[in-house]
Amino acid sequence: MALADVRQYAAQARSTDTFGRVLCSARTQHFVVDGPVQNGCPGEALSPAELFLAGVATCGVELVQVIARNQGLPLQAVSATIEALQDRGQPVRPDVSLFNRVRLEFHLQGVTEEQATRLIDNFRRR
Repeated sequence: MALADVRQYAAQARSTDTFGRVLCSARTQHFVVDGPVQNGCPGEALSPAELFLAGVATCGVELVQVIARNQGLPLQAVSATIEALQDRGQPVRPDVSLFNRVRLEFHLQGVTEEQATRLIDNFRRR
């Protein structure tokens, strides 16, 4: 594997003086994440679950742009909406917290329906 194919990422998280509030850092960027109110946390900032889902949607938008560029497609804009449901009364597995259902929807502008389908199919294979 060529060195250019290896990517390493790092992030940090630490508690704050507010119970359930976490200060996160990655490179020179800093942001706050709150646990959900159901856990007795502030619930004002993004929750860990929302942050995870935003990461998945962000990855999708960025990859669709890269794939379109690599294929020479005239993609003008792409957006993604992701929704998840976690039913603690009906866990997927009893030993770990998982989403019961996740839905990721893309909206693409500037490409035909056929090109959009191909882009999303390529994204799914990544």
